[in-house]
Amino acid sequence: MKAADETGPVQTPATGFDSEWSLLLAACSALPASERIARIHASLRGPIRWNALFHLADQHGVTCLLFQSLSGFRDAAPPKEMSALDQRYQANLHRVLLTARELIRVLESLDSLSIEAMPYKGLALAEILYGDVAARQSGDIDLLIHSRDFAHVVKAVHELGYAAQLSLSEKEQLSYLVSGYECSFDSAAGNNLLEVQWALQPRFYAVDFDVQDLFRRAVSVTVAGRVTRTLSPEDLVLVLSVHAAKHMWTRLIWLCDIARLMQMPALDWNWIERQASSLGIVRILRVTLLLTNQLLNAALPQKIKPSTENDREARIWSQSIGRELASAISVDVESWRYFRRMMRLRERRSDRCRFLWRLALTPGPSEWKSVRLPPRLFPLYRLVRLSRLAARLAGV
Repeated sequence: MKAADETGPVQTPATGFDSEWSLLLAACSALPASERIARIHASLRGPIRWNALFHLADQHGVTCLLFQSLSGFRDAAPPKEMSALDQRYQANLHRVLLTARELIRVLESLDSLSIEAMPYKGLALAEILYGDVAARQSGDIDLLIHSRDFAHVVKAVHELGYAAQLSLSEKEQLSYLVSGYECSFDSAAGNNLLEVQWALQPRFYAVDFDVQDLFRRAVSVTVAGRVTRTLSPEDLVLVLSVHAAKHMWTRLIWLCDIARLMQMPALDWNWIERQASSLGIVRILRVTLLLTNQLLNAALPQKIKPSTENDREARIWSQSIGRELASAISVDVESWRYFRRMMRLRERRSDRCRFLWRLALTPGPSEWKSVRLPPRLFPLYRLVRLSRLAARLAGV
């Protein structure tokens, strides 16, 4: 990023959605209620293309937050459009209830087998951050487990009607438990409804969270009337920041979640910063906090505000990414530009090297499907990975 990228707060897109984007940011802002209401009022004075606004909200995963914010402005919004937004909210509520039912079924089944598992996004995140599972758009069920329990979990959810999308040999499964991080499951309730994860990122991203420690620091939360465990708020700050960075912060809901976390008064920000330093994700954390501050007016935590604001590289990154977010610039996660940016987001040279090394030499299901090698030649899949990656980056 060039120094010329460093400008003032990012508010307005360059794609013709000025009014809609401004209204969306106002509806999702972390400002005190009176200031947020004033901003929504100001945004509603301009011409609003309601279908475009609703599409933008869906794209950014904030339809529920938009509905809640505009519920107090029904006189300012056309009744037809508010009715359409209400229908979207009700449809999400229906999905939330279905997802909650499935989550409880899965957790109860695993509990009966003494398998430790915890939801850490989705409904659990909605409950711990918003106090209402319907306040956040429903997605799939993200369930964190220990890798040693994976085979038992697959069998347990299969008995509940879930089918794994991946079909791996024993050798492939053992390798995937090291190199990969999740397995998706389909059921009659929906395709890709359940994602079982034993790590938080693919190995090549070189952000090695200790899952044992995450379980040890977990906190209790009640989801749909059932007490379960989920990530501690401090761990959530780091995990959600890395998740957003993995996708180049392309959805506003991820910043809304961080904004809610930033408002928690008892967070140990000194520990968060130390842990980020240990993981080599200080820059990722600071870019996330700066983006949340710039777009949603979330106050930076006082304990780390100076170090965050004084990080010139983080400020340049946040300004550039903020403009891309506002302008709806798509991200090709298979491109060399994306991989290069992922490396440059890491402040330590050793982490950049680990990222590149693992990216080039960590085979996965795509390599195993492209070429069938006998078990004794399994190590050669590293060469298959390297050649396929080189061909893809070369545009072949």
